[in-house]
Amino acid sequence: MPMSDALLPEFDVEMATTRRLLERVPSDRATWKPHPKSFSIAHLAQLVAAMPGWITMTIKQTSLDLSAGPAYSNQPTEALVAMFDKNVQEARETLAAASDADLGVSWSLMMGEKVMMTMPRGAVVRQNINHLIHHRGQLSVYLRLLDVPLPSIYGPTADEPWGSKPAS
Repeated sequence: MPMSDALLPEFDVEMATTRRLLERVPSDRATWKPHPKSFSIAHLAQLVAAMPGWITMTIKQTSLDLSAGPAYSNQPTEALVAMFDKNVQEARETLAAASDADLGVSWSLMMGEKVMMTMPRGAVVRQNINHLIHHRGQLSVYLRLLDVPLPSIYGPTADEPWGSKPAS
């Protein structure tokens, strides 16, 4: 089985779950943070919305230089969900078209001229999915602290027990 065929079912499930969480981010609380050292909820939601695009970039390029750094803004939830949907569609198409040879190419994370890590693209794609799941977990904590009902992620939540309809 091609590596992309093994990754796509997990990708599909994780992206659907992530979208359900992202749509619940309250736009009117964009600057809220659980701690002074934490990202704002808008910053974290923007990161989560952008992360599927990292898969596309990983498969189409051989490195990423972090020295420029990302620019974050407080975008409304509807814009973040639209960005997420676009990034998911592009990532899925790119991953589905990737051969095992494509996923075996070395990819490097750079900070200017310094190589931070080099791994095969397929391993980086898997790491990108894991990284997204990590930040989605952070986002679920932020939402719980704001008393926003949480959707099912890997099972029931206090807001959506097994067999219930999702909260609107």
